[in-house]
This record gives sequence, C-alpha cells and structure tokens, in this order.
Amino acid sequence: MKFLIFIAPRDFKDETISMLKLLLDKYDVEYLISSYSTKNCIGSHGAVYEPQINTNIVDVSKFDGIIIADGIGLELYKIYEFRPFLDLLLKFNNANKYIIAIDNAVKILAKANIIKNKKISVIENNDELKNFILLFHGIISNNDLEIANNLITIKDSDNIEEPLLHIFEHFGLR
Repeated sequence: MKFLIFIAPRDFKDETISMLKLLLDKYDVEYLISSYSTKNCIGSHGAVYEPQINTNIVDVSKFDGIIIADGIGLELYKIYEFRPFLDLLLKFNNANKYIIAIDNAVKILAKANIIKNKKISVIENNDELKNFILLFHGIISNNDLEIANNLITIKDSDNIEEPLLHIFEHFGLR
C-alpha cells in the first residue's frame, strides 16, 4: 500500500505526523509527505518536514489513498476553500481510493462534497464543525473512528493510535 500524507505548510499537528510515520513504517506502508509548499513545512510544535511531492502534481493512480493531517494550519491556510485540493479529493473519491481525515480535516471532506449520507466522526465540542457536516448532508458520529466505504474519519488525533491500528486491520495489514 502507498499513501499520500497531506500537511498544511505551517501549524500542522506534529504529534499526528510522528504517530502516522511510526505506524506506517511498522506496517511497511509506503507514504509520501505532500503539501502545496515547496519549502519546509513547520508543525505547531516546531517539527520540520520537507514535502516529498508537491500536491499540485499528485497522480491519484499512484496511491491507495490520502491522509489529511489535522492542525490549525488547515484553518489558517483555509485549505477547505482551496479548489485544487478539493478537486484532488474528488479524484481520490471517484477512483474509490481511501480518504482518511483526522480531527478538523473533516471540514475539507465536507467542502469537497463527498460526505453525503456518510457517518463522519466529529469531536463533541466543535459545534461549528458539526454544523458544517450537517450542511453538506453528512451524519454526525461521536465514535472515535468511522469507516464509510472509502471515507475514513478519526475524531481526535490525541488518541490516534488505536483508530489507526483498527484501520490497518481493516486494510488487512498485520
């Protein structure tokens, strides 16, 4: 398997990326870190990652899915309004590739208009996000993890290890 990990140019959640990398490496899943920046991306706690591929040139056929990392950078850069990224998600969705959104990244899925009638895991205390999910006809779930066909949402990155292990089990990885 091979995944694209999308991060905001700044203020992505460092802990999410470190746990993703740890578990993806453990299960021998290939991945590339991607962003719209050609410069180093800096996390909210100072972690630095150089994008291995610019998101503008991603070929969906080369990946089994995409993981959208959470963090305030998604809001700061208004990634949920960036049409090229929304179009990329549509391509992943139309190809029935996995799309994994963590925490506040589910807002991007809503704006890409791919959540209709699908359960979306949302943090309980985020009313703005809940309203967004309802606006785009998603079904709010308080579960830590929701798998709706190719769309996978994780409620909270603070406890990401268990949902990720469940996802890998779902993929048949051991």
